[in-house]
Amino acid sequence: MSPEAARLGLHPGQKATDAMALVPELITAEADPQADAAALTALADWCVRFSPAVAADTPDGLFLDVTGVDHLWRGEAEMLADFRDRLSVNGLPFRCAVADTPGAAWALAHFGKEGAIAPPGEQAALLAPLPPAALRLETETWAQVERLGIRQVGQLMSIPRGPFARRFGRAALTCLDQALGREAEALTFRRPPNPWFARLAFAEPISAPEDMARVMADVTAKLCARLETEGQGARRFEIAFHRVDGRALPLAIGLSLPGRDPARIAKLFAPRLETVDPGFGIEVVTMMAYAVEPISGRQVRLDRGREATVEEGLAPLVDRLTNRLGEDRVWRAAPVESHVPELSVGRVRPLAKPQETKPWNRETPRPTRLFRRPEPVDGVIALTPDDPPTQFRWRGQLHRVRRAEGPERIGEEWWKGGIEEVQVGHVRDYYRVEDAEGGRFWLFRAGLYDAKDAPKWWLHGIFG
Repeated sequence: MSPEAARLGLHPGQKATDAMALVPELITAEADPQADAAALTALADWCVRFSPAVAADTPDGLFLDVTGVDHLWRGEAEMLADFRDRLSVNGLPFRCAVADTPGAAWALAHFGKEGAIAPPGEQAALLAPLPPAALRLETETWAQVERLGIRQVGQLMSIPRGPFARRFGRAALTCLDQALGREAEALTFRRPPNPWFARLAFAEPISAPEDMARVMADVTAKLCARLETEGQGARRFEIAFHRVDGRALPLAIGLSLPGRDPARIAKLFAPRLETVDPGFGIEVVTMMAYAVEPISGRQVRLDRGREATVEEGLAPLVDRLTNRLGEDRVWRAAPVESHVPELSVGRVRPLAKPQETKPWNRETPRPTRLFRRPEPVDGVIALTPDDPPTQFRWRGQLHRVRRAEGPERIGEEWWKGGIEEVQVGHVRDYYRVEDAEGGRFWLFRAGLYDAKDAPKWWLHGIFG
């Protein structure tokens, strides 16, 4: 609610007739909850410049977890002052407060002194003179508290916990405990809380490409230095350029192996800088690291001139390809526990560790090139039903079989569902065959020989 409306005696939830009786010239408009939610989401994204952990308090509030980031402003007071100044410049009405708990911060922001900062562990003294509504009690509980003549939170604090819960309910006691820090309160953050965060702010906005490249390298070096100090590395980095108009422009890159080399990370970001429109200028740059895990310092190889390690050679190549083509286009085939050929191959990260996958069964070799869909073959001749074919025609070319091995009978995985009845048509007999020219193929017969319907033959793959 705006200050002007408050001065006129208007308040949220007031009936339109009562409001117009106070202000006859009042103009009303239909509420738009979806637009309000979108505006609150945009404001949450804007607040990332102050904290990587922002949670919406619908319909008109935000929680910012500023733990560990206030030192970037030399303290909570200067951080809050900067936050308030930026909201004022953008014409947004606000009430702010800082406290140890979300409940205490909400109470001070709505009912306390605007801009209040509760000293660590001392929020109880600031909450005591506030009205009970500051505890976000349910409507029925609030009404009961009012009927008893309780006008301050301090009076509720003085009631023993047992009688308090019996009289007002467990939910009211939980609200009080959350405000005082006795019980944790779960918040749904816009992004997962991330302690790996770095920030650079500028006295004057920047917009030149060379300046943006330089600050990108600086913020990357700042975050990577902290990762190195903690013995950590990250698989994903996200940088955001915050414009003076409040819009944040994010860029993200991924690494195949955990890393913290600032030069290598900045090099991956560099080609994407041209997509960033600085507008009237960039005033803040933030960077966050995700999928952080411990990595050890690696000693430089004495024979690195002869042979590069994975980290020095293959990993940078994989990273460049992944960030240019997309994560879904750079992968490595890996075994999957299934005897059905189409289901026995999966995609894993190009440099996934060997222990993350299990090898294929050596007794049942599979073709090096497995077709996505089996291709039909015709002209198949076999001496007996269970014998391998002596010839077949594929893509218009006739192949005469010189050597063959099989059959290997494979049935569909009926126990996983999706098959109402186990039938002969669900059975495949596979043969590994070699033609007169040395080509090696993987054929299968779908179903068994029947007097009415002849079985169909398919080519499922080629051996290298």
